[in-house]
Amino acid sequence: MLDGVARAWEETPLPDGFLSQVLFAGTDGRSVLNYGQWTSGSAHREFVRTEGTGLAERIAAVLDRVGDVADYGPGRFRLHGSLLLPEGEAPAPGCVVRVAFRTAGHEPARRLVDGLLEMFGGRQSGDGGIASHFHISEDGTRVVNYSEWTDAQSHERVVATQLQDGGAVKRFIAGVEGVEPLGFRRYTAPRGLVRA
Repeated sequence: MLDGVARAWEETPLPDGFLSQVLFAGTDGRSVLNYGQWTSGSAHREFVRTEGTGLAERIAAVLDRVGDVADYGPGRFRLHGSLLLPEGEAPAPGCVVRVAFRTAGHEPARRLVDGLLEMFGGRQSGDGGIASHFHISEDGTRVVNYSEWTDAQSHERVVATQLQDGGAVKRFIAGVEGVEPLGFRRYTAPRGLVRA
């Protein structure tokens, strides 16, 4: 599926406002993360409204061949803040982790993200962590942390040692009213294209 969708995008003239479209394979062997970046939500909406290149049909054909694919449609998110390693220290990611939260509006979503950014002083902790990019959905009902790691094992170690129930991070999240953790999934093997 990843190769087919990536090929469909490669056969499409890059639209105005397009920055990147990358798909990742879930380490569970069943899930796919589709991560697109655009200059603005309006640029993406205009592309969806006027797209006449056959991209949607080519992607639908790939999904039909795969069978039993849940299509949740594109969710639009805006980057709210990031935790980063000091400049020049970031290795290439070998694993991406998508951490999701349901939120009861923009205010709880911002409290969650701003609190986590403050807790970590704006810096990604080491131990295999490279970056954490916090996105809030346009309607304020979701927060997604697109987190980059050197490898899946590094993330597993941090979950086992620093993200346990009763720890500082979990206590903070539990204390933010209007926030429900939805869990995480790990992804590897990116395929896609990036505007040069």
